[in-house]
Amino acid sequence: MKLNKLSLALCALVLATGCVTKGTYDTEVQKANNYAALNTQLSSELSADQAQITQLQNELKVTMVNEILFPEGGWRLSPKGEATLAKIAPTLANLPGQQIIVQGFTDNEPIGPGLRGRFPSNLELSSARADDVVRYLTAKGVPPATISAQGFGDARPVASNATPQGKAKNRRVEIVISAASRP
Repeated sequence: MKLNKLSLALCALVLATGCVTKGTYDTEVQKANNYAALNTQLSSELSADQAQITQLQNELKVTMVNEILFPEGGWRLSPKGEATLAKIAPTLANLPGQQIIVQGFTDNEPIGPGLRGRFPSNLELSSARADDVVRYLTAKGVPPATISAQGFGDARPVASNATPQGKAKNRRVEIVISAASRP
Protein backbone atom coordinates (compact mmCIF):
# COMPACT_ATOMS: atom_id res chain seq x y z
CA MET A 1 0.00 0.00 0.00
CA LYS A 2 2.87 2.37 0.81
CA LEU A 3 4.37 1.70 -2.62
CA ASN A 4 1.03 2.52 -4.24
CA LYS A 5 0.79 5.88 -2.42
CA LEU A 6 4.39 6.67 -3.31
CA SER A 7 3.77 5.80 -6.97
CA LEU A 8 0.64 7.92 -7.00
CA ALA A 9 2.52 10.86 -5.45
CA LEU A 10 5.32 10.56 -8.02
CA CYS A 11 2.83 10.41 -10.89
CA ALA A 12 1.05 13.50 -9.56
CA LEU A 13 4.39 15.32 -9.29
CA VAL A 14 5.36 14.41 -12.86
CA LEU A 15 1.98 15.54 -14.19
CA ALA A 16 2.12 18.80 -12.25
CA THR A 17 5.56 19.72 -13.58
CA GLY A 18 4.36 19.25 -17.16
CA CYS A 19 1.43 21.64 -16.73
CA VAL A 20 1.38 25.40 -17.09
CA THR A 21 -0.91 27.89 -15.47
CA LYS A 22 -3.83 29.28 -17.43
CA GLY A 23 -2.14 32.68 -17.35
CA THR A 24 1.04 31.29 -18.91
CA TYR A 25 -0.97 29.43 -21.53
CA ASP A 26 -3.02 32.53 -22.37
CA THR A 27 0.16 34.61 -22.66
CA GLU A 28 1.72 32.11 -25.08
CA VAL A 29 -1.45 31.97 -27.17
CA GLN A 30 -1.56 35.78 -27.29
CA LYS A 31 2.11 35.90 -28.41
CA ALA A 32 1.39 33.42 -31.18
CA ASN A 33 -1.63 35.45 -32.30
CA ASN A 34 0.44 38.67 -32.25
CA TYR A 35 3.18 37.12 -34.41
CA ALA A 36 0.59 35.74 -36.83
CA ALA A 37 -1.01 39.20 -37.14
CA LEU A 38 2.40 40.85 -37.56
CA ASN A 39 3.33 38.26 -40.19
CA THR A 40 0.14 39.04 -42.11
CA GLN A 41 0.69 42.79 -41.84
CA LEU A 42 4.33 42.67 -42.98
CA SER A 43 3.46 40.25 -45.79
CA SER A 44 0.89 42.70 -47.13
CA GLU A 45 3.45 45.54 -47.04
CA LEU A 46 6.28 43.65 -48.73
CA SER A 47 6.16 41.63 -51.89
CA ALA A 48 7.73 38.19 -52.12
CA ASP A 49 10.59 39.56 -54.25
CA GLN A 50 11.41 42.13 -51.56
CA ALA A 51 11.49 39.90 -48.50
CA GLN A 52 10.91 36.47 -47.08
CA ILE A 53 9.01 36.41 -43.78
CA THR A 54 9.43 33.45 -41.47
CA GLN A 55 7.36 32.96 -38.33
CA LEU A 56 9.13 30.93 -35.67
CA GLN A 57 7.79 30.02 -32.24
CA ASN A 58 8.73 33.21 -30.39
CA GLU A 59 9.92 35.46 -33.18
CA LEU A 60 9.33 36.72 -36.66
CA LYS A 61 12.20 37.07 -39.15
CA VAL A 62 12.14 39.32 -42.22
CA THR A 63 14.96 38.40 -44.63
CA MET A 64 15.97 40.77 -47.43
CA VAL A 65 18.75 40.11 -49.91
CA ASN A 66 21.30 42.89 -50.17
CA GLU A 67 20.41 43.79 -53.77
CA ILE A 68 17.06 45.06 -52.45
CA LEU A 69 18.72 47.33 -49.86
CA PHE A 70 22.23 48.26 -51.00
CA PRO A 71 24.11 49.02 -54.21
CA GLU A 72 26.66 46.38 -55.28
CA GLY A 73 29.43 46.32 -52.65
CA GLY A 74 27.84 49.22 -50.77
CA TRP A 75 26.94 49.75 -47.15
CA ARG A 76 24.64 52.77 -47.47
CA LEU A 77 20.99 52.12 -48.29
CA SER A 78 19.95 52.68 -51.88
CA PRO A 79 16.78 54.65 -52.69
CA LYS A 80 15.11 51.28 -53.42
CA GLY A 81 16.27 50.02 -50.01
CA GLU A 82 14.89 53.08 -48.27
CA ALA A 83 11.56 52.67 -50.07
CA THR A 84 11.39 49.02 -49.01
CA LEU A 85 12.17 49.79 -45.37
CA ALA A 86 9.76 52.75 -45.38
CA LYS A 87 6.93 50.28 -45.98
CA ILE A 88 7.60 48.37 -42.76
CA ALA A 89 8.91 51.18 -40.54
CA PRO A 90 5.45 52.21 -39.26
CA THR A 91 4.71 48.62 -38.23
CA LEU A 92 8.09 48.24 -36.52
CA ALA A 93 7.63 51.58 -34.75
CA ASN A 94 4.47 50.33 -33.04
CA LEU A 95 5.48 47.03 -31.47
CA PRO A 96 5.07 47.32 -27.71
CA GLY A 97 7.06 44.77 -25.74
CA GLN A 98 9.10 43.66 -28.75
CA GLN A 99 12.83 43.76 -29.47
CA ILE A 100 14.08 44.27 -33.04
CA ILE A 101 17.53 43.00 -34.01
CA VAL A 102 18.89 43.86 -37.44
CA GLN A 103 21.47 41.29 -38.52
CA GLY A 104 23.86 41.76 -41.44
CA PHE A 105 25.47 38.91 -43.40
CA THR A 106 27.83 38.60 -46.37
CA ASP A 107 29.11 35.91 -48.70
CA ASN A 108 32.65 34.58 -48.34
CA GLU A 109 34.28 36.78 -51.00
CA PRO A 110 37.09 38.88 -49.53
CA ILE A 111 36.58 42.64 -49.37
CA GLY A 112 37.55 44.28 -52.68
CA PRO A 113 40.31 46.87 -52.96
CA GLY A 114 37.83 49.76 -53.10
CA LEU A 115 36.38 48.93 -49.66
CA ARG A 116 39.42 47.40 -47.95
CA GLY A 117 40.56 50.73 -46.49
CA ARG A 118 37.20 51.20 -44.76
CA PHE A 119 36.32 47.57 -43.96
CA PRO A 120 39.13 45.14 -43.09
CA SER A 121 36.78 42.15 -43.40
CA ASN A 122 33.26 41.01 -44.21
CA LEU A 123 32.40 41.24 -40.51
CA GLU A 124 32.82 45.02 -40.49
CA LEU A 125 30.95 45.36 -43.81
CA SER A 126 28.00 43.35 -42.50
CA SER A 127 27.97 45.42 -39.30
CA ALA A 128 27.98 48.68 -41.29
CA ARG A 129 25.01 47.47 -43.35
CA ALA A 130 23.05 46.48 -40.23
CA ASP A 131 23.93 49.82 -38.60
CA ASP A 132 22.68 51.76 -41.64
CA VAL A 133 19.36 49.89 -41.56
CA VAL A 134 19.00 50.68 -37.84
CA ARG A 135 19.82 54.37 -38.44
CA TYR A 136 17.18 54.56 -41.17
CA LEU A 137 14.49 52.78 -39.15
CA THR A 138 15.07 54.95 -36.06
CA ALA A 139 14.87 58.05 -38.28
CA LYS A 140 11.48 56.70 -39.43
CA GLY A 141 10.17 56.38 -35.87
CA VAL A 142 11.33 53.01 -34.53
CA PRO A 143 12.23 53.67 -30.87
CA PRO A 144 16.03 53.40 -30.39
CA ALA A 145 15.53 51.46 -27.15
CA THR A 146 13.84 48.63 -29.07
CA ILE A 147 16.31 48.13 -31.93
CA SER A 148 19.91 47.00 -32.24
CA ALA A 149 22.34 45.86 -34.95
CA GLN A 150 24.63 42.84 -35.29
CA GLY A 151 27.06 41.88 -38.02
CA PHE A 152 28.00 38.27 -38.72
CA GLY A 153 30.01 38.59 -41.92
CA ASP A 154 30.18 35.26 -43.70
CA ALA A 155 29.86 33.18 -40.50
CA ARG A 156 26.24 32.03 -40.99
CA PRO A 157 25.61 31.14 -44.62
CA VAL A 158 22.15 29.94 -45.62
CA ALA A 159 23.32 28.61 -48.97
CA SER A 160 26.49 27.35 -50.60
CA ASN A 161 29.05 30.01 -51.46
CA ALA A 162 30.12 27.83 -54.42
CA THR A 163 27.50 29.33 -56.77
CA PRO A 164 26.51 32.92 -57.61
CA GLN A 165 22.93 32.16 -56.53
CA GLY A 166 24.12 30.87 -53.15
CA LYS A 167 26.37 33.88 -52.61
CA ALA A 168 23.43 36.18 -53.40
CA LYS A 169 21.31 34.45 -50.73
CA ASN A 170 24.11 34.80 -48.17
CA ARG A 171 24.39 38.58 -48.76
CA ARG A 172 21.36 39.53 -46.73
CA VAL A 173 19.89 41.50 -43.86
CA GLU A 174 17.54 39.86 -41.38
CA ILE A 175 15.21 41.81 -39.11
CA VAL A 176 14.36 39.60 -36.15
CA ILE A 177 11.37 40.61 -34.02
CA SER A 178 10.95 38.91 -30.65
CA ALA A 179 9.60 39.53 -27.19
CA ALA A 180 11.79 41.95 -25.30
CA SER A 181 13.84 40.22 -22.63
CA ARG A 182 13.18 41.35 -19.12
CA PRO A 183 16.04 42.71 -16.98
